[in-house]
Amino acid sequence: MTKARHIKFGTFLSVGGEHVAAWRHPDTAPHLHGSFAANLELARAAEEALLDLILVADVGPPILAPMESLSTDPVIERLDPLVTVSALAVSTRHIGLISTASTTFEQPYHVARRIASLDHVSGGRAGWNCVTSSNVAMALNFSNREHLAPADRYARAEEFVDVVRGLWNSWDDDAFVLDRDGPRYFEPAGLHVLNHAGKYFSVRGPLDVARCPQGQPVIVQAGSSEPGRALAARVADVVFTTHTTTEAACAFYADIKARAASYGRDPDSVLVLLALMPSIGPTEAEAKERLEALDRLIPAPIALARLSAKLGSIDLSGYDPNAPLPEDLPAGTGMLSRRQPFIDLAKREGLTMMELAARTAGNRGHWTVAGTGVQIADAIQQRFEAGAADGFLLVPPLSPSGLGDFGREVVPVLQERGLYRTGYDGAMLREMLGLPRPAMA
Repeated sequence: MTKARHIKFGTFLSVGGEHVAAWRHPDTAPHLHGSFAANLELARAAEEALLDLILVADVGPPILAPMESLSTDPVIERLDPLVTVSALAVSTRHIGLISTASTTFEQPYHVARRIASLDHVSGGRAGWNCVTSSNVAMALNFSNREHLAPADRYARAEEFVDVVRGLWNSWDDDAFVLDRDGPRYFEPAGLHVLNHAGKYFSVRGPLDVARCPQGQPVIVQAGSSEPGRALAARVADVVFTTHTTTEAACAFYADIKARAASYGRDPDSVLVLLALMPSIGPTEAEAKERLEALDRLIPAPIALARLSAKLGSIDLSGYDPNAPLPEDLPAGTGMLSRRQPFIDLAKREGLTMMELAARTAGNRGHWTVAGTGVQIADAIQQRFEAGAADGFLLVPPLSPSGLGDFGREVVPVLQERGLYRTGYDGAMLREMLGLPRPAMA
């Protein structure tokens, strides 16, 4: 097995675990999500398992949700992603560090400057998770009375990313000559002023940060909607996605690769990582029981609130929770990229709204596999070789135990099969992922 065929792995940095009821489980340490010590423990566990990257999400608290569900949801409290990964940069040595920043509520210059600085601080391990922010309530914190429509958010995002990438090309690699005798601090020919003037942004430049060690930080995008796929195929280095069936995952994978090619990109330079929630146990039965025990801890109000968010932040209060999912659901203004898989699941299995909520609240709609380490490795290998993904984004139901179990029980099996690295190969994230260094535009 060649290096190029090694499966790529990342993980969400989720204190306690990705399962919505993880914080209630007796085996989970009672850490606040705002505990840096807990985040550092997870980062080190991920690095011990030789993962490629960790991602710190930033969904924003669902502050408009009913207090009955809001008061049981740990998503209400978290550290700022960029501050977190910046601190982790000096506490880790190898793993890639992906920070989320919104194209809807941020400014391109700020994002370009901060992520470029992170790349320097980390020695070339930085990435930007480019999101359009689906949380309707967050608009209220940025002087907006209502959230932008999805189409407008993506139109803004397209221009936003172009500005950021342009600012990252402000300086040639050798622009800063520091010629004391000249005297000349930088070579004028190595400076490139952006002078961008568009529909949403006017940005002169240049960026006051030297060209990044990686050339440009890794760009990550997770949209699965039509405009999300278009943006990902044009600009992303890594695309995160969620599909519960091999067929759906393969179709998405092929679509992204074809779209990338249509933009003149090498499809192999766009990596697709499929979200995977592994529940690992000594036997398959015990692994399933661990998940079921967590599911029993989910309060009904939060299950329905999470379903509402996944269907586009729509109001479900007027529908009978014990009836099938209605055909006339409103379009919604929140996240739409994962809406259809939930609707398809309900129809395919004849689930009521409450049954769908209970089924998907815990695993958040991710592909979930329960079994022994060998069984988990088998499932990973099957999807990888079927052309469903270049790698996987681990979302363990419990953390840090889930990452520890993966490192002990799954990694050695995949290493024996030649599918997993045996050590970090490369100092920078792009090198580890097998991605090219961007040339100056």
